[in-house]
Amino acid sequence: MLENLFAKRINKNIPSRLQGLFPETNFPDNISFGGGCPDEKSFPARELVNAYQEAIINEKEHSFQYHDVKGPERLREFLADRAQKKMGIANVTSEDVMLTAGGQQGIELVAKLFLEAGDKMAVEVPCYVGALAAFDVYEPDYYEIPMEDDGVNLDCLKATLKAHPDIKLFYTVPDFHNPTGITMSLEKRQRLVDLANKYNFVILEDTPYRDLRYHGESLPSIKSFDTEGRVIFLSSFSKILSPAYRLGWLLASPEIKAELTKLKLAEDLEVPYIPSATVDNYIAHNDLDAHIEGLKKIYRQKLDKMDQALHAYLPADAKISHPEGGFFFWIELGDDANTSQLLLDEAIPNEHLIYVPSASFYPDRDHVNGLRVNFTGSSLAEIDEGCRRLGRLLNVDSLMQVAI
Repeated sequence: MLENLFAKRINKNIPSRLQGLFPETNFPDNISFGGGCPDEKSFPARELVNAYQEAIINEKEHSFQYHDVKGPERLREFLADRAQKKMGIANVTSEDVMLTAGGQQGIELVAKLFLEAGDKMAVEVPCYVGALAAFDVYEPDYYEIPMEDDGVNLDCLKATLKAHPDIKLFYTVPDFHNPTGITMSLEKRQRLVDLANKYNFVILEDTPYRDLRYHGESLPSIKSFDTEGRVIFLSSFSKILSPAYRLGWLLASPEIKAELTKLKLAEDLEVPYIPSATVDNYIAHNDLDAHIEGLKKIYRQKLDKMDQALHAYLPADAKISHPEGGFFFWIELGDDANTSQLLLDEAIPNEHLIYVPSASFYPDRDHVNGLRVNFTGSSLAEIDEGCRRLGRLLNVDSLMQVAI
């Protein structure tokens, strides 16, 4: 049988964490709080069309040719400058910037570089499901580090490192964490780098939501405290410009970046040129920060509406996160709740409502009483109505029926 020829790391009995994560329904009144989708009305469509046309017109037939794996120089210079001014990362040049096919490719490349079957890595839990999907392929042994209101529990991480000093990699989303919406404190960012230096591991700092702060003050990146080249900084244009372009970028030490570049060359030879040239032209002729300010105005209203609606409609004992930015709220229910069953048995067929159950965000899929809800992809009216439906679901009778 052909499956006998598959690599040992392929296990057909374990489903992909991403496959079927966002079920489709045909209900005309369906409301989805599932995927992390931007508001489509927020896309600068006209400006992006103009930037796309310029990419073709300027280089004519050559725009359709192979290009350098590095991507547009002007774009990388812009990102290097942005890293210094917005993230607090010193001494960055265009040579330090690596373009990727979305942030997801950056995660996968880092996983491929550092992980073999049985290698140890730590992840904050709950953890971004796409990162777990990338890591799963390389079969690491996971060590789960719980979240606190100000970010990952570093006392737990330190104890885990003492017990397992061969942990190689730690993955974190420090700004408006996916899925909880929590932001890591300044003190924890500094302490995390100190732990990496002491216990000899690499930090993958994934920051696709960093620019989308709606309340409070921005904090320096974890990478800004890096003194030994242990932090890989990863970001993306998917949340602030358009996910369709699949354009991300990372910063890493020269040693790490050189190896990541080798792996990327083997995967796809280069970042797709026309999307990267389009983004390059957009940035050259438009004010990206002004566009982001417009996004923040739109999303601030949506965050505040969902915060109000969740507290108005959900049971008093539901634990609701308090994000200051990003795309998501996280909800913890009583120990008897099973949000995976509730989604399939009640939410979709009866309330025509989609959310993401917590099981997907844990390495062992063993945490079943939480859920993630997205607010950026819905209108204000849909947010209110969706939270009203969620509130109807999360009453004692429904939860007890599902839990039995």
